[in-house]
Amino acid sequence: MAVLVKILLGRYVKHVGETVRSDSLMNSGQDATLDAVISASTLAAAAVYLLFHVSLEAWLGAVIAVVIIKSGLEMLGDTLSKILGERADARLVTDIKSTIRQFPEVQGAYDLVIHNYGPDSYNGSVHIEVPDTLDADDLDKLIRKISVEVFRKHDVILTAIGVYSFNTRDPEAAAARENVSKLVTDVPHVMGMHGFYMDKAEKTIRFDVVVSFDAADRREVHGEVCRRVQTAYPDYALQVTLDTDFSEIIAE
Repeated sequence: MAVLVKILLGRYVKHVGETVRSDSLMNSGQDATLDAVISASTLAAAAVYLLFHVSLEAWLGAVIAVVIIKSGLEMLGDTLSKILGERADARLVTDIKSTIRQFPEVQGAYDLVIHNYGPDSYNGSVHIEVPDTLDADDLDKLIRKISVEVFRKHDVILTAIGVYSFNTRDPEAAAARENVSKLVTDVPHVMGMHGFYMDKAEKTIRFDVVVSFDAADRREVHGEVCRRVQTAYPDYALQVTLDTDFSEIIAE
């Protein structure tokens, strides 16, 4: 009866833990199930001794000890992984970026970082790319709308929304953007670039380049990008940021 009750209790507690996304309850359910297995094993060993006069207690104790240690380490590992920080859920990242891109003024959403503060409790930050024609008032309204919409759809509070502006008034700058994009993406291990802006008055070109973790030397890839762009635009000073996309497993 104790074994049966422990199994039912373990399944119930684990189900509730999965429903409310509580690691503590899920671990408690697993612990109750493990207790049931240990009790059943002890009962089985007693039956073997009574029927065949073979003592399995020592071996059973060793096996149970290994199972308990393994289970404890797995529970500890899951908890520590969340404390240290895990990659955000791929589907959630994709959905948030898709929601942000639905706004007509937004040309792209990048550098999304999400922090988990418990079940269904997320804060995050993101960069958006918008035309350089937006004034401060329009930009403020847009950022507030994005924050409200992301929270409404995904329960994620965007505590910060950074802005990349891109050239829309100068055809030469727009053409330079296309050319630089081709030069950059032709470099192996480059996943893309964003935040491009050409300032003809100050003679500067700035953008972020996203380099994959698969690259043996990410700084060398960044250097190759700079060399190619500098060769194509020798009169401009470059401001190229080596960026990291922690959600790079997602097809952008």
